[in-house]
Amino acid sequence: MKYDALPSDLFANNRKRLAASLPRKSLAVIHSADLAWRSADGTQPFIQSSDLFYLSGMDQEETILLLFPSHPDPAMREILFVRETSELLAVWEGRKATPEEATGISGVAKVLWTKDFDAVFRTLVREAESIWLNHNEHARSGAPVNFSLDDRFRRLCQERHPHHRYERLAPLLHRLRAEKSEAEIALIQRACDITAKGFDRLLRFVRPGVKEYEIEAELLHEFVRHGSRGFAYQPIVASGANACVLHYVANDQPCRDGDLILLDVAAEYANYNSDLTRTIPANGRFTPRQRAVYDAVLRILRLCIDELAVPGKAIREVYQKEAARAVEEELIALGLLDAAKVAEERAQEDLPEEKRAYRKYFMHGVSHSLGLDVHDVAPAENVFVENMVVTVEPGIYIREEGIGIRLENDIVVRSGGNLDLMAHIPIEAEEIEARMAGL
Repeated sequence: MKYDALPSDLFANNRKRLAASLPRKSLAVIHSADLAWRSADGTQPFIQSSDLFYLSGMDQEETILLLFPSHPDPAMREILFVRETSELLAVWEGRKATPEEATGISGVAKVLWTKDFDAVFRTLVREAESIWLNHNEHARSGAPVNFSLDDRFRRLCQERHPHHRYERLAPLLHRLRAEKSEAEIALIQRACDITAKGFDRLLRFVRPGVKEYEIEAELLHEFVRHGSRGFAYQPIVASGANACVLHYVANDQPCRDGDLILLDVAAEYANYNSDLTRTIPANGRFTPRQRAVYDAVLRILRLCIDELAVPGKAIREVYQKEAARAVEEELIALGLLDAAKVAEERAQEDLPEEKRAYRKYFMHGVSHSLGLDVHDVAPAENVFVENMVVTVEPGIYIREEGIGIRLENDIVVRSGGNLDLMAHIPIEAEEIEARMAGL
């Protein structure tokens, strides 16, 4: 792995928190991700299951974690199963973790080969009253049933042991993963710092005539050379009118003089993600109209970070609406909305947000949870919690003018004042212009 070794107590503490949430005689099973096949005999780069990594730190395929916190034998309370290594495997694929190395990574004392899992599970399941199985329950997930190893094991387990009580592990993990430890925050900060280096590089590189994919290449170079696997998500480098396409990923057009370039690009580090958006002028100078829209978006971002995102606040029902009202005020000032029309809509409290006039210019959410997943899991209650890491990403998109501006920073939500993990990355228009001028 490109990243530095992580302390095993990070994962031991995560398991301890989960164990405290499980009732007596609970048996929990979490699988690693599959190797994703492309075609013929090719595979995609391996990306570990976020839940398995959160609880074990193991970045290797064919790994299984078994937890039985109330088992009378302490040696049977945590068992990690890893792929059996060999000299032949080392020649073809490289070394895999030995049981001793897996213990050093995870802090789990008892490590066996994956081939031993079935026998151990059959023994322990007879002593369990409930079996806790995992599934991707992210609200945005469109993954098919029985897609992952966890899904396939769930079906097999219920066939073999139909009389046990089955419980969902995902709601517990969502609640635990939403509140980040200081060690996790430090890893996200590391990803943000690598992203900052990439952004600084491209500010010195961008000029009229460069292709969007050339900017992408500059970023990838900088990310990888600082220990990242690369982009945390598929990068968006959108110049001119492309910036009004929210998920534009073609990145194949030239950046013209007078264009704005919307950059939704960020690095990951040790499986933890950052998420940055900046909008810069291709020629290094904002026009007066571009600057007016840019400053409007920046004011909304500052408002969300400094005043609106607080622990206990409902994210969708309250925070999003408060941000939307601020967007309305800015759109009125920009001459894009009629103040009387907005006042009329505000008087209609039951008018759905998607039917309000501002949605023509701001049509997405202003925030999402961030961590081991870019759109990380969040509590079912959908409220900000202490030490939750979230993005703040307002935008204004004026398709008829070919202007799309979005700004995004990552913050730690705290009752004593939010921590901006990207405060050191240039965002003021003057600073961006100065950096692009080499000042």
